[in-house]
Amino acid sequence: MNKKMLVCSAAVLAILLAGCTGRQADRTAVRLEGDDNPNYTVPESALDVTEPQENQEDITSQVDDALISFVREAAVASTGPQENKEEPVKEQVPDVIYVPTPQDVVDKMLEMAQVKKDNLVYDLGCGDGRIVVTAAMKHGCKAIGYDIDPERVKESLENVEKSKVGNLVTIEQKDIFTLDLSEADVVTLYLLPSLNVRLIPQLEKLRPGSRIVSHDFRMKGVKPDKVVRLTSTEDNSKHKIYLWTTPLRKAIKKNKTSAEKID
Repeated sequence: MNKKMLVCSAAVLAILLAGCTGRQADRTAVRLEGDDNPNYTVPESALDVTEPQENQEDITSQVDDALISFVREAAVASTGPQENKEEPVKEQVPDVIYVPTPQDVVDKMLEMAQVKKDNLVYDLGCGDGRIVVTAAMKHGCKAIGYDIDPERVKESLENVEKSKVGNLVTIEQKDIFTLDLSEADVVTLYLLPSLNVRLIPQLEKLRPGSRIVSHDFRMKGVKPDKVVRLTSTEDNSKHKIYLWTTPLRKAIKKNKTSAEKID
């Protein structure tokens, strides 16, 4: 992305953020740090559980998702690989930048997914491997982390070795959109909404009763079983965790009456 495009993107983002409430602006801030603490227990007072309502759109969620997506997608574009005129190298660029999930959010994601010892957990876009490492350490299960970025794979492998869970955790450098997910009991996500939607055909091949949990981002067109709002004690920001169970329940759009259209 050239300098003029960066300035333009920054200007658009400034306008968007200026029109947001303080809460929405806080949620768009990119969280760059996380404290590895697998023994952390989320206080009940920090949780707000919401059961999804039939045929109801959450306008605030859509605004938040759009703003967070803008921030992350702009960051991906601005940090893309530089052109190498002498020796071009073909390398897949990650669809999103790496933003660590706070450890208390990781713990809640695995709790909501009801991870058991005999389960197999897949983390798509594993970053530094904290989700699969936590799954192994706290729940004693096998877990596989996938990431397309070699730097993230390296960090994940170091985390696995440091945590001494190499007998349970595998890290692989792969494109998540080419994976067969049918063997997983639990799939964890921290991707953009558009990427979650792209994964639906793969997620539909999971066995009945498999669980999918997503940090912050929904899956348009698929109704979640539960949505939990959590204020992390690590970054003092509000987070959402979405839970789906297979087979996925497609959201049904209700046709508006003539009177509703006029209104």
